[in-house]
Amino acid sequence: MTEFVSSRRHAIADDLRRRITAGHLKPGERLSSEAELACQYMVSTPTLRGALAVLEREGLVQKIQGKGNFVRRRFRKITYVGGRTSLGLSTAADTALRVTVRKTEIRAHGHLTKLLGVLDGSPLTEYFCLSLEGETSHSLARVYVPRDLTSAAGLAGECTFEGMVTGPTVPTSPPVEIRETVCARPPTPDEASTLRTSSAIAVLAITRVVADSAGRVVEAAHLVFPGDRIDAIFTTHHVINERRVQG
Repeated sequence: MTEFVSSRRHAIADDLRRRITAGHLKPGERLSSEAELACQYMVSTPTLRGALAVLEREGLVQKIQGKGNFVRRRFRKITYVGGRTSLGLSTAADTALRVTVRKTEIRAHGHLTKLLGVLDGSPLTEYFCLSLEGETSHSLARVYVPRDLTSAAGLAGECTFEGMVTGPTVPTSPPVEIRETVCARPPTPDEASTLRTSSAIAVLAITRVVADSAGRVVEAAHLVFPGDRIDAIFTTHHVINERRVQG
């Protein structure tokens, strides 16, 4: 019985996948209700939902609570280039991203004290940034900067991504170390809601820490990108030991 249900689930997923890739079901189009699809394929609602879950994991279908199941739109990807002294994102078509920024004055606590290497209660400025192309969310970021390195004018409201990355801080010296920790994981409920993505689509999460020549952390950021809207490039530079070469 279990094998039969699994077989029917995959057969339904194959049929809907074929209709989507052939263009019979258009991006953004709402599928028939789950009850109607279950009747059409002559299966139970749980079996039908299992088939839809397969397509959701593949990024072909998006379930919107209270509205139904939709064929996912094809998102234009952006590229994240790791190791840069300032954050940089661009779309495949070089379309400028619009960024909304919310600035908050906070005190360091918990993981932030370790991340920035500061004492508990140290004054920080937090920038919550959401990048969009039209109405499509491409990334969200929480950027933390020691208060004394925050520009007097600060940054808030709406700007281009270039304005966001050059506006928040005024480093006392050029950054010499950039450490980026990357992982793929399911989005939190808040991230899925903010980025308008499915909880079945993994996100690329990057924790980025920038330090100056004195070893002081001048910026720390938590970046989150929907996995179906991002390409990331990291380049490794091999440093030659000059003493060994001379010897």
